[in-house]
Amino acid sequence: MLLYWSVKKINTTGVRTRPNKKNKQLPIAVNNRQFRFSDHRSPAIFFFSHLQHEKMHYLFISIVLYAFWLLLSGHYVALLLALGGLSVLIVVFFLRRMDRFDGEPSTLRPGLKFLRYIGWLLGQVVLSNVALARRVWDPALPIRPTWGKLDTSVSTSLEKTLYANSITLTPGTLTTDVNDDHFMIHCLSPEELEDLRKGEMERRVKDIGV
Repeated sequence: MLLYWSVKKINTTGVRTRPNKKNKQLPIAVNNRQFRFSDHRSPAIFFFSHLQHEKMHYLFISIVLYAFWLLLSGHYVALLLALGGLSVLIVVFFLRRMDRFDGEPSTLRPGLKFLRYIGWLLGQVVLSNVALARRVWDPALPIRPTWGKLDTSVSTSLEKTLYANSITLTPGTLTTDVNDDHFMIHCLSPEELEDLRKGEMERRVKDIGV
């Protein structure tokens, strides 16, 4: 999670320690995560600043989810609007519980790089649909199901999630298993697996910086 000003994460043990007299920086534990801040800021100011930022974080997620729901729904009856809002609140409630449990709140924001990636991914979905239709109808392009290993260098959990789901969203490929350094991929032809091994999708996921 983004923090304000001079805050620096020093560990994830959640253990409070004494002030460091050399650099005059004080550590504080918030949600089982320990941060260091300059001694001119009191722990109370830091704590309430963190809470304010956390509220804005989940408020932003709620607004984005509700706007996306409205876009997909297309119905603006009071009852449906209320049910949509209730659904968003339930999702955000469980998201907050998961963030507190694993100590790794999501930092994905719909910035320019992310929106550019979504646009590229939608284009790949269209191209994959066309290629799949050709393979189904053209006898010269036989379907040869393949299950193979795809080596990856994505490191964070969010990168792995985004990469694995992007592969599954493109027709003809399916992520069946996610490991630290590789995915197991099912494809309708060996050529599709080779295209993934070229690494363009992986490079674009890493460029987002999540």
